[in-house]
Amino acid sequence: MSSENTVRAETPTRRQYLKLGGSVVGGGLFAGCLNDDRADSMEADPDGTYSVTMAPTGAVTFSDVPENVLVYSLLYADMAVAYGHGDSINSLGFDAEAEGQALNSFYDVLEGVSFDGSDLTQLNTGSGSVTIDKELFYELDSDLHLLDPCLVSSMDGWDRSDVEEIKSTVGPWFGNTYSREHAEPPEECRDDYQYYTLWEIAENVAAVFQARDRFEALTEVHEELIRSIQLNLPPEDERPTVGSVIVMDETFYPSETNASGFATADLRPFEVPDAFAAEDITYETAYDYETMLEIDPDILLHRFGIASYDVDHIRGTLEDHPVASQLTAVENDRVYASGNPIQGPIMNLFQLEMAAKQLYPDQFGEWPGYGGDTYPEIPEDEQLFDRDYVAAVIQGDF
Repeated sequence: MSSENTVRAETPTRRQYLKLGGSVVGGGLFAGCLNDDRADSMEADPDGTYSVTMAPTGAVTFSDVPENVLVYSLLYADMAVAYGHGDSINSLGFDAEAEGQALNSFYDVLEGVSFDGSDLTQLNTGSGSVTIDKELFYELDSDLHLLDPCLVSSMDGWDRSDVEEIKSTVGPWFGNTYSREHAEPPEECRDDYQYYTLWEIAENVAAVFQARDRFEALTEVHEELIRSIQLNLPPEDERPTVGSVIVMDETFYPSETNASGFATADLRPFEVPDAFAAEDITYETAYDYETMLEIDPDILLHRFGIASYDVDHIRGTLEDHPVASQLTAVENDRVYASGNPIQGPIMNLFQLEMAAKQLYPDQFGEWPGYGGDTYPEIPEDEQLFDRDYVAAVIQGDF
């Protein structure tokens, strides 16, 4: 630690609006959730302060809505935009231009909604190890860190004392990462950790931004979309087998379609037969073309297919390969650019619509294809949710 950091670590927090130091129930950084089963534990005090509770940080107290916010993942960037606070974001975990394009691929079809990633700081060093330079937290001087402290404590060069230092001298943490796939958090977090759905996390973040009305409006759109999906699902014996994959260097990296966690919030509602259900899927699982031909899903969904991978090129490569070209999904032109697992609420609406059309075109209409730039234009009478209303909600004009 530099001498400058040492001096800062000994000074009180500079967050005037967080005069209470981002107090955490129980006094510990990784305090639990007060045994409260509600997704949102927002409480207001007579002095105008309010607190919001979510594991693993417990209750964080605010005296005003954060205006300068560190964000690591698209999950929270999308939420900030959804609640009218996209301009509060000062950073993203990885390439801000690429991440911004992933968001704008959806926002471009919402009138008046956009995300400017041009001046954001990239948090991850990009040096081969997943970590953040601690000095960046001081440089950004954020009101709030929308980032799971348990994730940060597991990064190279960090421990629990470093995370506590940032909370005490810069600003509080508020985030939950391991709900993505219900993965096991670091040992010091396990006793009090809690898993949430995407929309439960969204509810808590809405409380931070004092945007309950926007959250409730978007929730109604989501619930109506889910009802429409469930009412129109074909019988189980008529559903295609689906393989969710990433393809790199003639290798398929599979993931589950029905697993717990917000990573599959755009696929799980469709109750598709998972082509990999009989497999023991881990992060190290990889299949060559011959193995994939043995499994042979009816449909291949390429995850992170919006703005991150050139799925048109990948599809062409498969078509030109003597083995891969025999895959049923390739023969039937059912290799699709699929959604981003690190999805926030706006992304989730689009990705549900996208999956509905890719999986069940007879029920939800044909998917027009994705050209690698903007979410495709879909005729109004074939849209599964109202774009104009969602745009109005985001802009607070509804």
